Amino acid sequence: MKIKITPLNFATAFFLFLFGYTWIYGAAVTGSRYPHLSGAISLIFLLFAFVVSFMDIMFRNFFPDTKKLWLIELSFITLAAIIFLLVK
Repeated sequence: MKIKITPLNFATAFFLFLFGYTWIYGAAVTGSRYPHLSGAISLIFLLFAFVVSFMDIMFRNFFPDTKKLWLIELSFITLAAIIFLLVK
């Protein structure tokens, strides 16, 4: 079995890092600390990591070629960022 490094792998690692960081140090938004919401925010990051890793597995099944997989996953990340900024 070959291990493929993809952009969604990096996104999953980033969300797992955010989960651990907020779980240990708590959440702070604009300088205000939210100790009672730190557990909920960290669990949201864990949910994001799970969803992103699931999407990575789905994309790997649909696109076996690594070059096409990178292109599709980068397009997915860009589209998600644009939608996030539009909704924000």
